[in-house]
Amino acid sequence: MKSAMSKRKQKETCGASAECISQVQKILRERFCHRPSATGKLFGIEFQYRHLLELLKRTTLHGESNSALIVGPRGSGKTTLLNHVLKNLRGMKQVRGNLLEVHLNGLLQTSDKVALKEITRQLQLENVVGDKVFGSFAETLAFLLEALRKGDRTSSCPVLFVLDEFDLFVHHKNQTLLYNLFDISQSAQTPVTIIGLTCRQYMKIFKEQLSLPAEFPDEPFAQKWNDNIQHLSEDKIVQDVLQNLFHHTKDLRSLYFLLMLAVSAVSVQHPLLTAADLQEASRQHSTDSKANIVHGLSVLEICLIIAMKHLNDVYDGEPFNFQMVYNEFQKFIQRKAHSMYNFEKPVVMKAFEHLLQLELVKPLERPSARAQREYLLMRLLLDNTQIMDALQVYPNCPTDVKQWAASSLSWL
Repeated sequence: MKSAMSKRKQKETCGASAECISQVQKILRERFCHRPSATGKLFGIEFQYRHLLELLKRTTLHGESNSALIVGPRGSGKTTLLNHVLKNLRGMKQVRGNLLEVHLNGLLQTSDKVALKEITRQLQLENVVGDKVFGSFAETLAFLLEALRKGDRTSSCPVLFVLDEFDLFVHHKNQTLLYNLFDISQSAQTPVTIIGLTCRQYMKIFKEQLSLPAEFPDEPFAQKWNDNIQHLSEDKIVQDVLQNLFHHTKDLRSLYFLLMLAVSAVSVQHPLLTAADLQEASRQHSTDSKANIVHGLSVLEICLIIAMKHLNDVYDGEPFNFQMVYNEFQKFIQRKAHSMYNFEKPVVMKAFEHLLQLELVKPLERPSARAQREYLLMRLLLDNTQIMDALQVYPNCPTDVKQWAASSLSWL
């Protein structure tokens, strides 16, 4: 009887009808899954937004050539920032119809030849090019841009090149595309962008993303909900959960996934989020199938993963190849002078290929028949936290291997 009265009292206090809870779940899930269209807000990058907008206005209105490189971790808002700028730019009367855009992606345009073909398609110049034969890449690109000219420089239509996955274009042979885009006929270029977030800003995003909007149909409940979110943001347990996630990854998609898991616990009987809900969501979030796969690897395969971890740390997440991993592994062997790790190179390659099969490592592009396996660019699909957590429970892991993994720098 007491329990039933307690539940009824909680329901009356929070005003949490089934319809109300359903609305909460609907609003927040849509926000976490479709964040750009849900709030239309930029977090902590207002200065960068104004700077980029002004730079592109000078290009479109005054014919001024510029270039910018926006740098930051995945999910930090690079594409969102650029999309906001372009949306507002296209809405300006002076700009409308006066800007041509070419969007390239290093994951799709894997060679300069493919990129040039895509530029021609997006500028709708296939018919102009026709069967013409050009002597060089530079000549072809110059012809394409010349075909867009209306007259002198002031009346030429500006072209904006957006290079997503910019670092992959750097690996193109001779970097022909990049050199010509920078050099040719005052072209405008905006390579893709990355923006970091402070921990304080991270908490602001947490509160704003969980808060109910002013137009929520049940205003008293929305007020209680938002007050509760404010209290949660000041809770030490919640702050620890968010700080651990922030150290694990700066990707906002991970934060939204964590919040999605926590919101799933909300019901008529449990109408307000608690710190325990976020703790449980964090536990579920950290449950990782890839980390579990690590438990079944050989010591050699574990060593290769540690070598990749150090390469990521030293080169700030840049792609690597097998030869780089092998060299890093050799440094460890030479330092330890331990015969148990001294494998022949073909054996090490076999172990590396097994990691590929397990999808713990991923090539940046589909390898061609002529490509040398040792030099194909790869990315590790495990982060440092997953690796270290897996090593803690790895059966009979040698002490020196654990120490190597825990060291902050590679064996230089």
